[in-house]
Amino acid sequence: MLPSIFGESLFDDWMEFPFRDFGADVDRKLYGKHAARVMKTDLKEHDDGYELKVDLPGFKKDQIELQLQNGYLTISAAKGLEEEGKDKKGKIVHQERYTGSMTRSFYIGENVSEEDIKAKFEDGVLTLDFPKEKPVAIPERKTIQIQG
Repeated sequence: MLPSIFGESLFDDWMEFPFRDFGADVDRKLYGKHAARVMKTDLKEHDDGYELKVDLPGFKKDQIELQLQNGYLTISAAKGLEEEGKDKKGKIVHQERYTGSMTRSFYIGENVSEEDIKAKFEDGVLTLDFPKEKPVAIPERKTIQIQG
């Protein structure tokens, strides 16, 4: 058993097989080996609706896009890196931040419209409030009288 700190092996970088993740999802490049921990989500139910909180650390409001189509709410985030490494007095020795994009979708119901969704982005957390989907009314069954 390998020693670990905060759920990670101390030897991850030294003992990683170079082709282990060959062909892995492009989203992994955005946060490296920590990609699985990105866009963590909490969903809270209220009497009249839901509150969805999504962690998007390091993103700005204009780098996030929300779309609603066929009852699916899709959250997309994309970013690039600033040119911090191009100063005249140094060079980048080690870099763990990358450019890239990520997307996650949630089914919230076909009867929810864009106007029903309230979005707020603060301190790297996207908060969405939306109502519960209203059930579609099923018409009453009426009996048909048979004559004759």
